[in-house]
Amino acid sequence: MLTIALLALLASASASAIQARSSSYNGDFGGSGGGRFSHSGNQLDGPITALRIRVNGYIIGLQVRYGKVWSAHVGGTGGNLEEIFLHPGESVIQVSGKYEKYLRKLVFVTDKGRYLSFGTDIGTSFSAVPLHPNTVLRFISGRAGSLIDAIGLHWDVYPSNCSSC
Repeated sequence: MLTIALLALLASASASAIQARSSSYNGDFGGSGGGRFSHSGNQLDGPITALRIRVNGYIIGLQVRYGKVWSAHVGGTGGNLEEIFLHPGESVIQVSGKYEKYLRKLVFVTDKGRYLSFGTDIGTSFSAVPLHPNTVLRFISGRAGSLIDAIGLHWDVYPSNCSSC
């Protein structure tokens, strides 16, 4: 009887551990300069709902809106500002781009079939998708100075507690 109880407990713990593995990471894509940044705390404000990208041949700066709150701006302030809002319930499911010493291009693909492209088509290509099914881009990290040097992409399930985002 004790053996059956231990097996049931072990099976339950294993199922919880398997279920908890929904997050994954891709990156860093780009160069090694700049200081580290992370929006890990911003994901608590909700899902990604908008992007502000500064471009001028390079990805100069970026800012992401999580729920209804904008993250701190990272990178430089020059270049042209492009701002894209996601539709309610829309999520980023793939990110690709190009880099050399700095990030040159970013393309965000959404689950609604939209391609949100920023920057110049020059450099080494990368493509990032989540490791686990039914997960979306939750936050970004990377390295930045006067430009965006590198980007990291963090995937997890869509937050269930953000119906007004």
